[in-house]
Amino acid sequence: MLRRPPRDRYNRREVVAAYLFISPWILGFLIFTVGAMVFSLVISFSHYNIAAGTIRPAGGANYAALFQDPKVPLALGNTLFYAVLAVPLEILVALGLALLLNRVRAGSGLFRTIYYLPKMTPAVATASVFLLLLNGNQGAINKGLALLGVDGPQWLVDPTWVKPSLVIMTLWGVSGTMVILLAALKNVPTDLVEAAMLDGAGAVRRFFSITLPMISGALFFNVIVLTIAALQVFDQAYLLFYRDQGGTAPDASLFYAVYLFQQAFRQFDFGFASALAWLIFVIILAISVVQVKVGNRFVYYESEERA
Repeated sequence: MLRRPPRDRYNRREVVAAYLFISPWILGFLIFTVGAMVFSLVISFSHYNIAAGTIRPAGGANYAALFQDPKVPLALGNTLFYAVLAVPLEILVALGLALLLNRVRAGSGLFRTIYYLPKMTPAVATASVFLLLLNGNQGAINKGLALLGVDGPQWLVDPTWVKPSLVIMTLWGVSGTMVILLAALKNVPTDLVEAAMLDGAGAVRRFFSITLPMISGALFFNVIVLTIAALQVFDQAYLLFYRDQGGTAPDASLFYAVYLFQQAFRQFDFGFASALAWLIFVIILAISVVQVKVGNRFVYYESEERA
């Protein structure tokens, strides 16, 4: 009878120990993520009113209602418009800040901490500040524009400026993306930059020919993550436009996640809300697949070159 080598027994104990350590996360994921998704898929085919405690089969009625409810395309259009506007601006601002911090030598840690602090600000506090800043009559932004001879808009009332005002608030927390891009910039090989300088390449040429390709993986990752987050925008829109339940929010502020929240926790129509959730899941999945297919053509992978 052959005995198992001691090394194999040792490796097996390591694997068992590893699974025991991550078992709380696995259980949480199965119960609160996979379980919740399966449950929402089931109730999306029913009329489920949690307040009344009733559940009745609905077949595909909830999904048919998605195409009959005029607020669904309105909310989806607002969300897509916001994503198209916010994601490129977040990338550009984060990249600009990362490039600035990458040039700092003395006190770089202090500057990175200062720039990252806005990310740590609670969403409620941030919304309260921007409600004051974006006030069309007494807001600090419009007062600053008035000093330049520019009449500021009614940021939170004018439908044209509702989504740009939300983008401005979103840019306040761009430091998370900045940190990832800064880490990518730190990994750009200095020998390539020095060789380009010796060849006479200017700063702009070095950025587009060396820096940008070398950080393209980080940029690609952030584009996907920020797009997913933008399509699920909720807290910024809700705190700016729907926190005051007595007020009337403009249609331009009705985002998809806000409308889903209203259906679930105001109308208590969890069946229709679950159908809304699965629709946005399919849309996000489709957009992500397209981004991966297209983005891989422009991303430089150093490992592929070595292979």
